[in-house]
Amino acid sequence: MTEANTPLSHEALIEDSWSRCRAFGLTHGSAPSFGQASAGAVSALQDSHHQLVKTTQLEVLPYYRNILANSKCLIMLADNQGQLLQTWGDQRFIDAPYSAGFAPGANWLERGTGTNAIGTALSCGHAVHIQHDEHFLKANRFMTGSASPIFNEQREMVAVLDVSSDSYLPAAHTLGMVKMMSQSVENRLILNLFRERYFQLTFNTSLENLTSPWSGLLVFDEDGFIVSANRRADSLLGVQLTRLSLDKLFDVPLNRLLNQPDGLPFSLRTHGQLRFHARLERPTQPAPIKARDFRPSTATTAAPPSNSETAPGVLTLEAINLGDPRVDKAVRQAERLLEKDIPILVQGETGVGKEVFVKALHHASSRAKQNLVAVNCAAIPAELVESELFGYEKGAFTGASQKGSVGLIRKAHKGTLFLDEVGDMPLRVQARLLRVLQERCVQPLGSSELYPVDIRLISATNRPLRLDVEQQLFRQDLYYRISGLNLELPPLRERSDRQALFQRLWQHHREPHQQAGLSAEVLTLFDQHPWPGNLRQLSSVMQIALAMADEQAIQAEHLPDDFFADLPPQPSNLTPRQITPTDSSDSDDLAALWAASDGNVSELARQLGVSRNTLYKRLREQGLK
Repeated sequence: MTEANTPLSHEALIEDSWSRCRAFGLTHGSAPSFGQASAGAVSALQDSHHQLVKTTQLEVLPYYRNILANSKCLIMLADNQGQLLQTWGDQRFIDAPYSAGFAPGANWLERGTGTNAIGTALSCGHAVHIQHDEHFLKANRFMTGSASPIFNEQREMVAVLDVSSDSYLPAAHTLGMVKMMSQSVENRLILNLFRERYFQLTFNTSLENLTSPWSGLLVFDEDGFIVSANRRADSLLGVQLTRLSLDKLFDVPLNRLLNQPDGLPFSLRTHGQLRFHARLERPTQPAPIKARDFRPSTATTAAPPSNSETAPGVLTLEAINLGDPRVDKAVRQAERLLEKDIPILVQGETGVGKEVFVKALHHASSRAKQNLVAVNCAAIPAELVESELFGYEKGAFTGASQKGSVGLIRKAHKGTLFLDEVGDMPLRVQARLLRVLQERCVQPLGSSELYPVDIRLISATNRPLRLDVEQQLFRQDLYYRISGLNLELPPLRERSDRQALFQRLWQHHREPHQQAGLSAEVLTLFDQHPWPGNLRQLSSVMQIALAMADEQAIQAEHLPDDFFADLPPQPSNLTPRQITPTDSSDSDDLAALWAASDGNVSELARQLGVSRNTLYKRLREQGLK
């Protein structure tokens, strides 16, 4: 769920909400339905939002003690599905029949509970105040409340903060307070995620408000590239800050900005002559200075050599974290759990680098010298999964080895067990795996003996496991057992660090004598490509291009033909006419056709009846490209 558009008027907002409630089949006399979550589901829900709850409770609420001082005021935090994560304050104003609605796990979506502060804020994407008689269900009209959404660094709605009471709450005051609290949570989430490695710039129109939650917040790297920003920064500057650099915003050179004393206010002016008071904070753990490569090169885009590999074919977490906020978030969260006995579930499309990510995690942990055992649950025939995972005694079944097998789980003892494509595991095997994870013991097929195992569990899937659970294709209890921390790796087409990735993959696959790098033309084509195969496809294309280019800079003609098949079509200025391949033999004709095509290589190659690579070569031979 992402940030919504301009809010409706309050009257229109309530009217729209009541219309939705009627469409859901609710009446004013309907009883609220808060859902029924098991203890295990509630525990897993709270674990998955542990950082959000901890940040709210320890870093934000202490500054708003005056709200909690009201004994009949309750603060509630819910996730973006309307499920309560935690409450603070006094619940004595809540009658016993409704107490279930104020316990962790209760669901406050409008579908089950009608118009209410939490559910309606989720539906409209804005802060709302719901008075007693504005609740659609009469059963909820004993209370009034204000709620405001919380957005993460990707501007995705991740939670809602609510203040409710059975007393009259002045709308303007309470709504303003809950907005400020939610903004405080957003700011802390951004700072906690980025402050170790990036600079933070706080700014506001007055010096007195520089430390308030309503200050703008920009997080940027040493090159001035904005990594993240709060919504207030957008509002103060009047621009969308995604992918901007500081030199596009302010009239102060980056080196002078970086030389500002830590934490001391200074004046700042935008190119549009807006004036602000600002404060700079440096990273708490700045990246180490790396030696630069001064070797001459014929291509300006060549990347310096990397010393980030810990073993052949294994990249460190630092090496795969190249600046994309979503990847950075996944890395930082996973790092915090490196030595914790909390399972990790990595989700993402096929080819996004889940296995590379898991290898980096394993080699960054204290288990790095032990085995990392990777099991592709989709590749092992269903009838062999049990024997492969759990092992077997000799003669346990027809065709079994006479020596028996210890199984992959026991091979991972003291190390890491990586269950790739875990969603494809047969249901009967899921039951046995659940027992292993609960008891930390393995019983091989055909044996009565139990073998203790000490494993770190990491799973990965490209399937919507929650939907599989609902459809009873995956065990709910196993899902909550393997998904202690859910991480999602973004597809290549959505990553903001693509240019750095292209250079990293070139560096990773090149031979020592290949120094020329990637041409600007190829980098542009790479950036335009949708990459349906993600990093796996990019790696394959890069290896082919390097083999074709040898010591030259990689040009378009070095790319495989199927790379061009996925490129999005571009508008063409060519007029419909029949052109034969021989038309390109004359350089004047080709120059005219190239000019008429407005640079649309795909369309011109199609009309000439040649491949894109052939056309690229002819254009280059004649100095047209």
